[in-house]
Amino acid sequence: MTEKAFITSEILKWARETAGISVEDAAKKVLVSPERFLTWENGNDYPTIRQAKILAKSYRRPFSIFFLPEIPKDFQPLQDYRRDDSQKLDTASLFIIRDVQEKQNWISELFEEIGENKLPFVGKYTPNDNPAVVAKDILDTLKISPANYKKTPINEWIEKAELAGIFISRTSYLHSRLVLDKDLIQGFAISDKYAPFVFVNSKNWKAPQLFTLVHELAHIWIAKSGISNEIDIDFTNNPISKFHPVELFCNQVAANALMPHEIIIQLGNETFDSTQKIFKQAKELGISSFALLVRALNLNLISQSKYKSLKEDAQDEFEKFLEREKIKKEKQKERKNGPDTYLLRLNKNSKLFTRIVMDSFNNGSLSPSIASNLLNTQINNFQKFEKLLA
Repeated sequence: MTEKAFITSEILKWARETAGISVEDAAKKVLVSPERFLTWENGNDYPTIRQAKILAKSYRRPFSIFFLPEIPKDFQPLQDYRRDDSQKLDTASLFIIRDVQEKQNWISELFEEIGENKLPFVGKYTPNDNPAVVAKDILDTLKISPANYKKTPINEWIEKAELAGIFISRTSYLHSRLVLDKDLIQGFAISDKYAPFVFVNSKNWKAPQLFTLVHELAHIWIAKSGISNEIDIDFTNNPISKFHPVELFCNQVAANALMPHEIIIQLGNETFDSTQKIFKQAKELGISSFALLVRALNLNLISQSKYKSLKEDAQDEFEKFLEREKIKKEKQKERKNGPDTYLLRLNKNSKLFTRIVMDSFNNGSLSPSIASNLLNTQINNFQKFEKLLA
């Protein structure tokens, strides 16, 4: 007779609900009816050990957690700064948040234990401060000059942020069946004096990713951990705005940091003579043409009528760009020469986090099993990370 797993039914239900998985989908994973599955969650019957292990893997929870006498303390949910009518976060979103929270919790406890200094910029400002002042402090702290990028803008921002002690995680999926939806979650920030983390959904193209990154950095500077989506350059203080006040503020900070007043003013009116010139300038700044147009409008460099005209032209150019990108990706699939698996994993873990975990493992202060779990990579493949980091 198959051995039963005498689990705690309340924990089985909690694990499913915190994974955002329906009873029907959970039941399919273990090939039983929803009615039979509910008998396990109600405590009237028990799954087999094999079935319980399958569920633990599906819920991304340790198998042993099912046998605890009561529901364990879980990570506190992040503040949801998304619109009130936003769709409920799906399983992929919940899992990436939990994954980053686990990493953040581990590194924060480590830093506090070994006596690392707290980061002075975390919570340095509030949403009542001037967004331009906060933006300048971010630029000064990270030593970034949007007028003089040494690398592609997003790469420079990530590198400088991690040099300052901010962990940047960037991915578009957990695995092939759990892909992130950019309409559900574009990014989130975990504010912490020792180890602040920023996550960016890389499902989007580079310009929105950069705006999201800087938006989330603003969350760190005002110590407001939370989830964002529909991040928009249109940061007008309209009373009926769809954005949460914190999101409006962080959008303003991001716009001021990526497009400082003095830089945009120096562009002059001639930059806005054609969409080609706008596109070229936007590319140099690492932003979208739309973002540059809105910024120019708000600085009175262009009129409302010219803005509308240029925006329509920019929309046409953007659609052509998307079509070119689609064709490029299709060709990459045909040639099977997509991004390196370990580079994608390195970006997901955060380069800074990966380096610290590997250093701890190499000096013997971290066990192989914990190091492997933290980086989601087998120990014998750590050398691939070392090559990429070098």
